[in-house]
Amino acid sequence: MSLFSKFLCFGSTLWLLAGCGFEPLYGAKGQSVRVDATLNEISIKPIKGRSGQQLHNHLLDQLNPRGAPAHPRYVLIVAASVSKITLSIKRDETATRAKLSLSANFKLHGGSNNAVVFYGTSISTNSFNIVDSEFATLSAEKDAIDRAARVVSENIKIRLALYLNRIGHAQR
Repeated sequence: MSLFSKFLCFGSTLWLLAGCGFEPLYGAKGQSVRVDATLNEISIKPIKGRSGQQLHNHLLDQLNPRGAPAHPRYVLIVAASVSKITLSIKRDETATRAKLSLSANFKLHGGSNNAVVFYGTSISTNSFNIVDSEFATLSAEKDAIDRAARVVSENIKIRLALYLNRIGHAQR
């Protein structure tokens, strides 16, 4: 295949991709600014429990990096729960590995009547080692919860951004 043929094939491929209608959520066309501005107008209610506090803090970082909104258009209410299951057991019946799942049900309230406009569930599962040192095991469990909270907060942000972008509230 000659160099000209390769160039022609490559150019044709780019031309086809340009017309596919794909539009990135955080891409060019100014969408990033509008979506981020709308996400910053979401007030996040406190979440119960230590894992809820971690999730709340990650959501604040994701949705309100410039601080809580003075006049929120939306309110996000999240209920989080953690479950832990032992996976690997020694012959003396002591666990050596555990699976930890963080589940978060969320509701986005908005509009003049503060009705639920969007809701969903996000789950993240992590695992950690159970070792002889209680401190090390607790530290590994806390780290697994923090990793799960980070993933759940990112997932909630993406889902909210897609929803707000789809309904056009990201555009003022």
